[in-house]
Amino acid sequence: MFKYYGKYAPYLFLLPAFVLLVIFFFIPFFQTIILSFQDYSTNIYMPNFVGIENYTKLFQSPVFYKVLLNTFIYLFAAVPVLVIFPLFLAVLINQKIRGVTLYKILIYLPVIVSIVVAAIAFKWLYAQEGILNYVVTSLGFNAIGWLTDPKWAIYSVILVTIWKGIGYYMIIYLAALMSVPKELYEACDIDGANFLTKHLTVTIPHIMPTIALVSTISAISAMKVFAEIYVMTKGGPLNSSKTIVYYIYERAFENLDLGYASAMAVVLLVIVMIFSLINIFCFERNKYQI
Repeated sequence: MFKYYGKYAPYLFLLPAFVLLVIFFFIPFFQTIILSFQDYSTNIYMPNFVGIENYTKLFQSPVFYKVLLNTFIYLFAAVPVLVIFPLFLAVLINQKIRGVTLYKILIYLPVIVSIVVAAIAFKWLYAQEGILNYVVTSLGFNAIGWLTDPKWAIYSVILVTIWKGIGYYMIIYLAALMSVPKELYEACDIDGANFLTKHLTVTIPHIMPTIALVSTISAISAMKVFAEIYVMTKGGPLNSSKTIVYYIYERAFENLDLGYASAMAVVLLVIVMIFSLINIFCFERNKYQI
């Protein structure tokens, strides 16, 4: 049978994946663009075509700019930690030390925990009478409104994302470190290079594609964060922890304003594409040169 369809065999193998992409990506993608040009605020069953009015309202809304700022705060606060700290841990764990398997399990354990469970647990820790405030007041300071103070709320949620992701990215780095030739480390030892110089000159250049991968994945994850905010703050207080994905959910499923939410989704897609292009230009442009 495959001999008869020989030249079509690769396409037949690709067909199931293509069908899934069409159903779960391309159709929703184009449908979202179409929805963004319609107004559902008055009648959800009979929307009106309004052209770019949703986009005009979006870019005139102070709430949208506040939400966008929160999203970039989330991005620039979480991503550097999720790129650098797991690499540091991976380098340490990759050394010949006792109990290394136990350390790997303990660091990776948060990845296994459900994000909802983790968010609820941290919400208890952050409570006004929770453990963290008990420690703070024991040291003689005033209790902190970790989730109720606009200055602290978004950073408290960011900490949960970082705690949850460190182990995942550490495992990715550990896999990349296995590909670094041992001979280069031996040459560095012979030349008298110290621990830091050895990894700056050998490790980082060899695993730069992995660093680029982790940067991209963590950036996209930070921009589409939802569960932590939904469980811990609901975007409050005073929109201080509301990100663009949560705002899309709020407008689409609580206010039933599907057109406005779809316009925000399109804007989010453009932002993610820009960050992906920046990643390609900065880290992987040599791959695409002809």
